[in-house]
Amino acid sequence: MSLVLPLSAQDISLFEQFNGRYDYIAIGNTLNQAENNIDQSFCSLLESSSANLLLDADNQIVKAYLYWAGSGFGDTEVTLNGIQISSEETYNVTYTDTASGQLNYFSCYTDITNLILSEGNGTYTFSDMDISADLMSNPGYCSNRTNFGGWSIYVIYQNETLPLNQVNLYQGLEIINRNVQEKEIILDNIDVIDNVGAKIGFLAWEGDNNLNYGESLSINNNVISNPPLNLADNAFNGTNTFTNSTTFYNADLDVYDLENNINIGDTSVSIKLTTGGINENGGFSADLIILNNIITVLNSQLPDATIEVNDYTVNCGDNSIELFYTVNNFNSTDVLPANTPIAFYLDGLLVGQSQTTNSLNIGESETNSTIVTIPEDSNQSITIVAAVDDDGSMSGVVTETNEDNNINFIDIELLVIPDITTLPGLTGCNEGFETSTYNLYNALESIEYEEENISFYTSLEDLETASNPILVPSIYNNTTNPETIYARLESPPCYEVYQFQLSVENCPPYVPNGFSPNDDNYNDWFNIQGLYDVFTEHQLKIYNRYGDVIFEGNNDKPWFGKINRGLNNHGQTVPVGTYFYVLHLNDPNYRPMVGWVYVNY
Repeated sequence: MSLVLPLSAQDISLFEQFNGRYDYIAIGNTLNQAENNIDQSFCSLLESSSANLLLDADNQIVKAYLYWAGSGFGDTEVTLNGIQISSEETYNVTYTDTASGQLNYFSCYTDITNLILSEGNGTYTFSDMDISADLMSNPGYCSNRTNFGGWSIYVIYQNETLPLNQVNLYQGLEIINRNVQEKEIILDNIDVIDNVGAKIGFLAWEGDNNLNYGESLSINNNVISNPPLNLADNAFNGTNTFTNSTTFYNADLDVYDLENNINIGDTSVSIKLTTGGINENGGFSADLIILNNIITVLNSQLPDATIEVNDYTVNCGDNSIELFYTVNNFNSTDVLPANTPIAFYLDGLLVGQSQTTNSLNIGESETNSTIVTIPEDSNQSITIVAAVDDDGSMSGVVTETNEDNNINFIDIELLVIPDITTLPGLTGCNEGFETSTYNLYNALESIEYEEENISFYTSLEDLETASNPILVPSIYNNTTNPETIYARLESPPCYEVYQFQLSVENCPPYVPNGFSPNDDNYNDWFNIQGLYDVFTEHQLKIYNRYGDVIFEGNNDKPWFGKINRGLNNHGQTVPVGTYFYVLHLNDPNYRPMVGWVYVNY
């Protein structure tokens, strides 16, 4: 896997990192017809130059970059194998000479991966870099013999036979000269677990073989060399290590062995360049060296845990938050072990912990969720920080290729419990024992809603957790009198809360005109609707046409047409006829009810 980093406008810094079975090769050529410090016989570039790319068939191309550089402010449109190439980024440095004033130098780069994949092995010809206007604008370029141009292609490739490596590509444009005789560059984001086969490569411009005055290249304060191609006192001398060439005029494309210059456990490398010294005439001389990029190849069998918080769920008034997250092992050269700890923080306070479930191979991810609980007095707007490879004390337990990318965060808006709106209540007729039947939707006439978004509850606690809703709101029987009902109207991301009261009242009973006590199970008794179990203290008296009381009843004794008063005929059914009733409801809101009922068979 590769990691692309933000570009630095100038300083040499990490540009891209590859972790896996990777290595690289570089080709290129100069556009100078000779070394420009031997004489001043030329001040122009060659129209083109070529180099050959030869990769083994088992090497899979992953990335390819084209670099070109020269004197002046830069030509950003060039040609490679007849294909026009535009620069993605241009770097510039300046050198101020007493006689010539300010001299400018440039380097461009662009991603040519698709072109290399298409063209494959073979000859690559670079052309159409025109810096003549800049060279002619200031004679100092040629009089100081700093007129140069050249190009290079870096190819990063993958091969399953390679060891697990970390390839770091650093780029920018930095200069040393008589004014700045020493430059130190610190390469970070390095993890060394095995230094066997470790190497470092450079692309530099304007080095001269014949100017070797105090010129050195050191790694971790150790001067390195690669004789006979690159000597300890003349590191930048127009050479190409890949082709063993000494005619890469005013450019250097070199690779050095790092095995004895870097230690297991190192996480950074110090690169130091020097120039300047006493010449053969006793005066002071210095070579102008422009460093364009550095590439390191180190064995690094390490995982790299990163975490992304993808989403979250909050409930109104709830200080528990469900976080949905993904742990990655992308930028890695080894397996990320299962049970790698994960910690979640709010303002530095640990609010939750989790861990990976599975071992993650190189390039794999795992998605999961966890519940974190935040303090009840937290603000409504909070930021949760997620840290993978964190045991809850802000300390890691896994050594990684990059220890600085374990953090992710997400901004969260908590949902406070909404205020309760009180609606007009519903009143129902007593259907017995202080109960009635209600259509709860009738209480919502003053608000707008969709029926699928409303639910009713008998307690506020059930409403807040959406538990135990009333299943059939259109036919609901109260359980107490009065009873408070709570309505929850979904209004994402939260909801609205309403309450209303159910009340029961005794409504006037309905007295039928007659009945037929003939035991046919239909209309067999004097069924006064809304009376029994409603007006529980009522008294009912039935009179015959002579004014005699023939029946007395109450809540437990309805009239089935039989006589229970008088001297005779007790228990007998009354004959067909009209009978007078007096109904004492014994309710202060009602007067006695009187009337006639007809009995027939």
